[in-house]
Amino acid sequence: MAEVNCDLVVIGSGPGGYVAAIRASQLGMKTVIIERDALGGVCLNWGCIPTKALLRTAEVYTNMKHAESFGLKAEGIGFDLDAVVKRSRGVSAQMEKGIGYLMKKNKVEVINGTARLEKGTNAPTVKVKTKDGETTVKAKHVIVATGARARTIPQAGLEPDGKFIWTAKEAMVPDVMPKKLLVIGSGAIGIEFASFYNALGAETTVVEMVDRILPAEDAEISKFAEKQFKKQGMKILTSASVEKLDKGKDSVKATIKLKDGKTETVEADRVVLAIGITGNTENLGLEAVGAKIDRGHVVVNEWLETGVKGLYAIGDIVGAPWLAHKASHEGTICVEKIAGQKGVHPLKVSLIPGCTYSNPQIASVGLTEAKAKEQGHKVKVGRFPFNGNGKAVALGEPEGMVKTVFDEKTGELLGAHMIGAEVTELIQGFGLARSMEAVEEDLMHAIFPHPTLSEMMHESVLDAYGKVIHI
Repeated sequence: MAEVNCDLVVIGSGPGGYVAAIRASQLGMKTVIIERDALGGVCLNWGCIPTKALLRTAEVYTNMKHAESFGLKAEGIGFDLDAVVKRSRGVSAQMEKGIGYLMKKNKVEVINGTARLEKGTNAPTVKVKTKDGETTVKAKHVIVATGARARTIPQAGLEPDGKFIWTAKEAMVPDVMPKKLLVIGSGAIGIEFASFYNALGAETTVVEMVDRILPAEDAEISKFAEKQFKKQGMKILTSASVEKLDKGKDSVKATIKLKDGKTETVEADRVVLAIGITGNTENLGLEAVGAKIDRGHVVVNEWLETGVKGLYAIGDIVGAPWLAHKASHEGTICVEKIAGQKGVHPLKVSLIPGCTYSNPQIASVGLTEAKAKEQGHKVKVGRFPFNGNGKAVALGEPEGMVKTVFDEKTGELLGAHMIGAEVTELIQGFGLARSMEAVEEDLMHAIFPHPTLSEMMHESVLDAYGKVIHI
């Protein structure tokens, strides 16, 4: 049995784990990372990155179909599904190699295997089952960053089977291009897959239990998004639930309970389950060493400490928001706190931007208008439409909106919400503003380049204070 001694061992190499490992190495810690599958975790291999490659294909394909509006000619437009998937997998493979390079560059030892915690002296001992046997890793500190997986519906007939009923993983490597697709759940994951398959020609239906799609977003943005998706041909059923799925030889019949209590039958070739995720907490020995698990996630404090000496947890396994950039930031906070670095601050969830890479894109940071009012703020709200922006019109992307929410008394930017082309790239401008505690005057006095989509951010701020120029 091999034994490894180090300062820090990280279990899981997703965006939280590998960032934590690199930062620890930079701070002089001898670091080991354990990964049972491919470096980069779900995000890089089966989530964030490959889905964006698929969505880019859908975007290019959509533009090709509208070539005439740009003065171009494109005939015989089509796609090769196998080639589309191959490109997506190739992008992930390239990025996975990049993580391997970063591990070597930063002298982080990688052990491929499945980890389990056992009680230790300074921190839990990590036993790793590898293809060559078992390795024992003893460290001063252990960070668990094992991520999460798709949540399933605990109801007979609704479990994913890999053929007719897909999770996100199967939806990324489809065996066929469905003519009809049913997506259960309208959060970011569900809407992104609905957008991809709808763009490639699938007759797409989205079912959402609550009264609007993208329920985490500002209500005005959700309404705008639903209108755009319906215009693209999607069928959207809100305040609805899938009661059962009947599998046939080549398709599935879904019985859907509607808001009024009536039922509707929707037939689909494939079904995508996108109803959230749950932490990978099982079979790790977490509870055996004293860590607490609550509703599928590890309980931690503001410094990502589990309450067990030397044991920490970061990323999706500790709960919402389940975002790669949140996991990475937690990894940095955790390691810098362990190292005794000065100026380390706990994570503020309200500063984390959220993005949905559908067509149109959706992005937001901070409070929605409704949440701001619920918290007692008297608000000023600004809006600016894409069709009032020269760059958006020139791009052929006139559908969209930028919305800002300010505290009337202090001028604090409480939240920003966007829908339209490239808003996932724009949102960090408002994210930075919130991190720096900018007020309306700071944003109004900032000079935005012309012609850019970013000008709409400025105009939205001006609109909140009755100074808008271009509408």
